[in-house]
Amino acid sequence: MTQGCENAVDTDFEKHEWETLTYEEKNRLLFLRQKRLLDMFLERNAISKAQYEKSLHDLTSKMGAIVEASE
Repeated sequence: MTQGCENAVDTDFEKHEWETLTYEEKNRLLFLRQKRLLDMFLERNAISKAQYEKSLHDLTSKMGAIVEASE
């Protein structure tokens, strides 16, 4: 899935690798996947800049505290 994307975050895990991650690590990776998806939508003009900013704000509001705490 991420192969061929030069700036993609490597989030493809085997099931056993995923199971070894902590709750915080899983949430951080899920956040990065969602952000990457939004970035790709914006790059391909599938969403407007306003839609991107709103969605990113909503995502950060819901998951940002979790992601920041894990860094």
